[in-house]
Amino acid sequence: MNPVALMGELIGLVVVVMIFSIPIVSIWTRHRKELMQMQANTTAEKAAQYATSNKELEDRVAVLERIVTDRGYDVATQIEALRDQRRVEDLLEARETERST
Repeated sequence: MNPVALMGELIGLVVVVMIFSIPIVSIWTRHRKELMQMQANTTAEKAAQYATSNKELEDRVAVLERIVTDRGYDVATQIEALRDQRRVEDLLEARETERST
């Protein structure tokens, strides 16, 4: 076989492969672009959810800081102390009742 004829056939084959590969690469590129866009949308939605959650947590921490720094924390501590005192008084009354019976 003639090397020039073989070279001509090889060039023809390369041209045919290129003609069919250009649309395939174009379709693949468009597909990758769509995938990246969907991923970006998902990431944006997650960021919005995290921002909302973060804001809610910041609000809760602010309320807890107010409770601790205001007089409200002392009131809660005093209420618990009163509950403990009532328990002690109830136990003492129960013991006295047992002794008298």
